[in-house]
Amino acid sequence: MPAEHTALAVMRIDKWLWAARFYKTRSLATQAIEQGRVKLNGARTKPAREVKPGDRLEVQLGETGWTLTVRALSMQRGPAPVAQTLYEEDPASIARRQQRAQDRALTASPAAAIKGRPTKRDRRLIHRFTEE
Repeated sequence: MPAEHTALAVMRIDKWLWAARFYKTRSLATQAIEQGRVKLNGARTKPAREVKPGDRLEVQLGETGWTLTVRALSMQRGPAPVAQTLYEEDPASIARRQQRAQDRALTASPAAAIKGRPTKRDRRLIHRFTEE
């Protein structure tokens, strides 16, 4: 494990989210923070706000929500296994994410029934339906 984890006492929250691999770039992390998708200790925050080990974060990525506790800080964006050592996810958050993944797997996608362009017969039915 790199030595950068223990050398820091505090760091910017946008840098931490980038280093923990929640966002691909710092600018995307900054945008998410400004839009209120990231909360520090239950409150909205700003990108320059400092985060330290022990802080609680709520991160909303699309439909996926994460509730985390910061465990370590790192100035470098490392591989995923190293990034996962920077935080600990709440067990309730893990259960919610797994439940949502199961729900998505069980429901049929509306786009699955569409097989490309409509046939000549389908097009005629569409025109008959929309013109009348």
